[in-house]
Amino acid sequence: MSTMRNAERQSIDLAAGTISYRESGPADGRPVVFVHGFLVDDGLWSDVPERLAAEGFHTFAPTWPLGSHPTPLNAGTELSPGHVAAIVLDFLERLDLRDVVLVGNDTGGAICQFLLDQDSSRIGRLVLTNCDAFEVFPPFPFNLLFRLMRHPGVSRPVMAGMRPAGLRNGPLGFGPLVKRKLGAEETVGWIRPYLDDAAVRRDTAAFLRGWRAGDLAEVSGRLDRFERPVLIAWAPADRFFRISLAHRLVEVFPDARLVEIPDARTFVALDQPAALATHIADFARA
Repeated sequence: MSTMRNAERQSIDLAAGTISYRESGPADGRPVVFVHGFLVDDGLWSDVPERLAAEGFHTFAPTWPLGSHPTPLNAGTELSPGHVAAIVLDFLERLDLRDVVLVGNDTGGAICQFLLDQDSSRIGRLVLTNCDAFEVFPPFPFNLLFRLMRHPGVSRPVMAGMRPAGLRNGPLGFGPLVKRKLGAEETVGWIRPYLDDAAVRRDTAAFLRGWRAGDLAEVSGRLDRFERPVLIAWAPADRFFRISLAHRLVEVFPDARLVEIPDARTFVALDQPAALATHIADFARA
């Protein structure tokens, strides 16, 4: 597993609640903000943020309220993919980040698309790795998991079966999302908040009750309004987010290009952190 170099753990109080994040790099570097997917935390990005920080970028890797967040949101906070996008926007505004390179993966890629639809004024460039797009929101069988986890009383006993690392990282857990073998320590933090904190389960259920599979397809029809550069960095070996989705995204954005990352699956940053960091750095400087 890659080490996370020169990162400082921070937290910020937003209107929705407290968001923790790790920050790296010079304060005057171009900001790069990462948006992970459902039921993972900022560790999903491996040391990609720190690699970019070493190249002079100012990176922010938050843990968003998507099921693995360590601190529950304020009670009564509205949640849905669109509301999480609004939380990301609040994060950018509170830190006054401009000309941001926004990087999304998995469900986080969908959140990035909702964000562009709401307000793209702080986004200078967009990077989408393997992620939801169009009618794939999420792909099978994760759509079944989304429906199950709307009901914490049912889903918690199911998720409790993921406590042993062998099951958690196996073919019925996170295993199919990576090409390499996952370590137990890499994924235990992804399920612990949900299993141990009823308020996190409350937030997760609220997010999933606000999820509608067709909402992303509607947003996708307006992505052509984002005219700034877009990089689609895709692992073609992914069995869930097919390379055809990447080609469709390239076609819908006015200024987009595709790079393929071999020897990786959905969680590209865990499989190929050096390659992904290099592609993002080259794209952000172009």
